[in-house]
Amino acid sequence: MEYWLLPFQFPFMHNAFWITLLIAPPTALLSCFLVMKGWALMGDAVSHAVLPGVVLAWIAGLPLIVGAFVAGMSCALLTGFLAENSRVKQDTVMGVVFSGMFGFGIILYTSITTNEHLDHILFGNMLGIGTADLWTAGTIAIGVCLFLIAKWKDLELHAFDPAQAKASGLAVNFLHYGLLVALSLSIVATLSATGLILAVALLITPGAIAFLVVRSFGRMLVVSVAVCLFAMFSGTYASFYLDSAPAATIVLILTAIFILAFAYRLHVVRKTSKSVG
Repeated sequence: MEYWLLPFQFPFMHNAFWITLLIAPPTALLSCFLVMKGWALMGDAVSHAVLPGVVLAWIAGLPLIVGAFVAGMSCALLTGFLAENSRVKQDTVMGVVFSGMFGFGIILYTSITTNEHLDHILFGNMLGIGTADLWTAGTIAIGVCLFLIAKWKDLELHAFDPAQAKASGLAVNFLHYGLLVALSLSIVATLSATGLILAVALLITPGAIAFLVVRSFGRMLVVSVAVCLFAMFSGTYASFYLDSAPAATIVLILTAIFILAFAYRLHVVRKTSKSVG
């Protein structure tokens, strides 16, 4: 028994477990809205586009999260502006904007000389989480969760039918930009844990899994949080014994759960079609 409780005896593992509990709820809730709204690529775009903001913030001596948030919002707003004022579809615009910003960030990243390692911005560093990271993630998580829970019905209608939401008198601009702010803040919260490259998995996979196994949006929110918490906690725990990167282990577990959920949905569809036939 002592062998299986070994990870809980190290302070660095304590912080890693705490960060999973803090960032799982906001990213899982947000993933449901991104999946239903068709914004899955937006999560990928913003998560990659924050890199130049992080590097510029470091050069200017500002907190890295400030640069990440400004760059993330700039990417989201620029994508919306180009999509509304050109014939190019939004997903194409996203690809152009985020790849351009990510490429610019890589050039900045490789051109500066510093004794501080910024690799954790790309790949995460869950085993190096500090108290300041926990406070930052916790504050953002509470704010994002409160917004999403308080406005989830309005956001649900906005995701399913924006025209009906506007006709119903909802503040669609507030919901639209509020969701973008929540997305940018959530990515900032995951910087120190999963990094930019793997953060997109937390913003897509939990919602996609829940979408496959439940039929109501309310249950989808609950299932996505439960799945994300399980994957993050078990992935962090397993990485201790596998001597693997926690973030990558978490993503693999999420992917495995998605495959199981997909197989379950296929089974249900085939069973239903046989009973009808």
